[in-house]
Amino acid sequence: MIRSNLPYLEPELMDIIRLFPEAEELEIFHEFISAENKNIFRIGEEEHALKTTPVREGEERDYDEKSRIKRYSKLALYRILSKKYQKQLPWGALTGIRPTKLAYREQELGHDYLPLLKAMEVSKENISLLSSVLKTQEGIYEKRAGNCDLYVSLPFCPTRCSYCSFITAPIASTKKYMREYLNCLKRELESAKPLIQNLRSVYAGGGTPFVLEADELEEVFRMIAPLRTNGCEYTVEAGRADVFTTEKLDLCKKYGVTRICINAQSFCDQTLERIGRKHTGRDVELAFEMAKPYGFIVNCDLIAGLTGESVEEFAESVDRAIALNPENITVHTLCLKKGARLKEETAALSDEGLEEMISLSRKKLIKAGYEPYYLYRQKYMAGAHENVGWTKKGYASVYNIDVMEETADNIAVGANAITKRVVLGEGRIERLGSPKDIPTYLNKVEQLIEEKNKLFS
Repeated sequence: MIRSNLPYLEPELMDIIRLFPEAEELEIFHEFISAENKNIFRIGEEEHALKTTPVREGEERDYDEKSRIKRYSKLALYRILSKKYQKQLPWGALTGIRPTKLAYREQELGHDYLPLLKAMEVSKENISLLSSVLKTQEGIYEKRAGNCDLYVSLPFCPTRCSYCSFITAPIASTKKYMREYLNCLKRELESAKPLIQNLRSVYAGGGTPFVLEADELEEVFRMIAPLRTNGCEYTVEAGRADVFTTEKLDLCKKYGVTRICINAQSFCDQTLERIGRKHTGRDVELAFEMAKPYGFIVNCDLIAGLTGESVEEFAESVDRAIALNPENITVHTLCLKKGARLKEETAALSDEGLEEMISLSRKKLIKAGYEPYYLYRQKYMAGAHENVGWTKKGYASVYNIDVMEETADNIAVGANAITKRVVLGEGRIERLGSPKDIPTYLNKVEQLIEEKNKLFS
């Protein structure tokens, strides 16, 4: 628990405390003394006073006073807890989910971002990682009025994995909503057409879109077709090996899909069983073999830190993913998410072996010719690490870069979809979220259409 004389700082300081699970039971009192530019923290009988100073001349002019106080109050608390528990974290005192946005902000102000990252005690390895991401994004990262991406939510899955916080439930229990859901999706897509200007990518995700029957999947593709007229990147999250068919791959090819995701998560059969998957690692390899003749760009997802998985088992999954030679490999770090079964069963995630997993995945992927092209972080992520998308040269996903860097409007349809309007001139983002619950979404779709039109008017 933390109390501050500046209440707006309390949730920000809690983000630092969460990085140190041992500190969550402490009572911490914070006082910021503006005249002395000083942070005072009282933890039990201990008192710590740290001066708040900018990392470079002129920072006070570039950031508003609240932002500056917030940043260096968090840094002060991080230094106290890091020393108290003898623990250095990979991203130091940075708690935002998009570290690259901070670097881009510094560049826009005409500054080198390295001094700020060093001051926030980010590790050398992660500073190098971030710099590589920015380099890979060159030529794709773009801030231009009218740019947008389209997201189509299909929240249906064969089964629900233990770590998943999405609204997905086994298809057997949600199939009854399918007909009405597709009708509502059609209404939303038709109404979204006038909102689209320069469409940079389309992403059909979920869920597992391939769990739909072939005729249902084709119906979705037909709805999307009138909106995608420029041949832009088109991703379908094909998902899990147990729903792959040549008929569905044929449909993807027929309707111009350029990229699919095969979400292995692990190639270890015991791990797959523990998380609630109904397929094996060999089934994932067979899905790759099935997809190969179609010429899609393929992404394969892996998760580091899955319950019970050893460093050796994770290393084998990385090796097997690389052997399949997908254009993209995404390495996620396990995260406790509200609504997930794992969150209900586990108070805190173990970070045992996680640093080694992350390190070896980076080394193996770089050696195999992959470059990091986007990264983001989440609260309650094991070991305070990150998710990183890796790509073969020339195959970085436009959608992932746009969404992670929040540089383009995102027009999203379906349950649990979040539409974003990026107001470039003001550095502001406006959001409109759809209900997570499918029945609630079905009842609210006309209201959502009206609110989305107002958002972009």
